Amino acid sequence: MCGFALGAPPDECGAVAAERRATVNSKVPTTGIAEPLQPVASMRVADILAERILSGKLPPGARIKQDELADELNTSRIPVRDALRILESRGLVTLRANIGARVTRMTHRDLALAYEIRERIEPLLLAESIPHLTDEDVAEMRRIQVEIEATSDIEEFLALDRRFHWTSYGGHRAPQLAQIIERLWDTTQSYRRAYYPVERDRARAIYAEHHLFLEAIERRDADTATAVLVMHIRRTRVAHQTHLVVDKGS
Repeated sequence: MCGFALGAPPDECGAVAAERRATVNSKVPTTGIAEPLQPVASMRVADILAERILSGKLPPGARIKQDELADELNTSRIPVRDALRILESRGLVTLRANIGARVTRMTHRDLALAYEIRERIEPLLLAESIPHLTDEDVAEMRRIQVEIEATSDIEEFLALDRRFHWTSYGGHRAPQLAQIIERLWDTTQSYRRAYYPVERDRARAIYAEHHLFLEAIERRDADTATAVLVMHIRRTRVAHQTHLVVDKGS
């Protein structure tokens, strides 16, 4: 379901999956045969960079210097270059000839369009998922919601909110659709972080929407659940447009 690991459980989406895969890949033994290990090295670098981007350590517009990164990770420029191409395909990095690599920066229009697309296609993924969700999935969403309402930490909130929604999508049978949606989540992550103080002030509305969402899923009422999801995404889109400062380009 998640990016390059579509079979991963919901709590391993995005930054969490990147951190886990980076740890696993770093333990791959060296055989002394460079070529077969190149994809492993590239994925390891990609996972490390993705975690830094999604966690906010590398903000939108930050320059990524290939030489410095290769030295830091004790690797050659080849896996770094390949990793940047992987992240470009995920929308996390922008590559420009004679300029280099930077963390992707979104304009107002980019951000609005990302949420407009989510409004239209995310309900399709939810509708695909609901018939296959179990009572344990619903119970897990309730446990996550309790944690959401108990936290005041931005990083914990973002991780829990992501787990909440991707647990609801866990029954899908549409990996390509899930991959598209995860890309939209990833590319807007930094802006959700910037928007968090506004979301915290509107916490009651978020909690109320989550509870309505949960109740509909518990009844396996796909029509109501998808309607609540559209409302939830749209409210966030409108608030982003009102409160966030991003590039003014079209």
